[in-house]
Amino acid sequence: MTTVGEIHAVNPRMTCRRVNVYYGDKHAIKNVSIDIGRNEVLAMIGPSGCGKSTFLRCLNRMNDTIEGCRVTGTITLDGQDIYDPDLDVVLLRAQVGMVFQKPNPFPKSIYDNIAYGPKIHGLAQTRAELDEIVETSLRKAGLWDEVKDRLDHPGTGLSGGQQQRLCIARAIAVSPEVILMDEPCSALDPIATARIEELIHELREQYTIVIVTHSMQQAARVSQRTAFFHLGDLIEVGPTDRIFTRPRHPLTEDYITGRFG
Repeated sequence: MTTVGEIHAVNPRMTCRRVNVYYGDKHAIKNVSIDIGRNEVLAMIGPSGCGKSTFLRCLNRMNDTIEGCRVTGTITLDGQDIYDPDLDVVLLRAQVGMVFQKPNPFPKSIYDNIAYGPKIHGLAQTRAELDEIVETSLRKAGLWDEVKDRLDHPGTGLSGGQQQRLCIARAIAVSPEVILMDEPCSALDPIATARIEELIHELREQYTIVIVTHSMQQAARVSQRTAFFHLGDLIEVGPTDRIFTRPRHPLTEDYITGRFG
């Protein structure tokens, strides 16, 4: 299916061309081409099971972990093919971080949750450098003031919203270029959700963000561009305000106006 709209970004950080995903015989993502621009938030919307989370997982090769899953096409990060057999996938997942639907802090202290990645990637030579990375990451995630006096407490003891910000801080700690968020607010209350949305605005200044969301209101609030998926096809992509006010494809219009979904 031909995608309606502007697949190209002005200054792309990631480019995806003719991407297909198969789970065994099931063709889950069909010939998707899209750019993800530098310092932009790209929202991916569409009904449940339309392929948006599957496509998101292609961007840091999380689908590699699923048996029988096959990805074809080309995805590049800063011009480098991320499916190149010589590419270090561990390094890729540091560059393209992931925040999941359900907060998943490690069963460690708040401090160790953040310090773990920088330690294994050798980003800090001394305890002082590690302390600085932990503080900076927690500050960027808007969590430092709430936890600075209990860094040795377990991360699992925080509230749901705080745990999700801890997971964002953990992703930031390894200096990523892109942050993927798979419905990061679906398990959170409205106040925690508003805090995460505020945080997304702040993080965009330094990172490229791709967010899968089931909430069209959230997509409208946080993103500059929106991509609408349906049954594995990318139907339409373009500036968020245009997608929501003047969609060019009848399926997009039907979804946005609530005729299906």
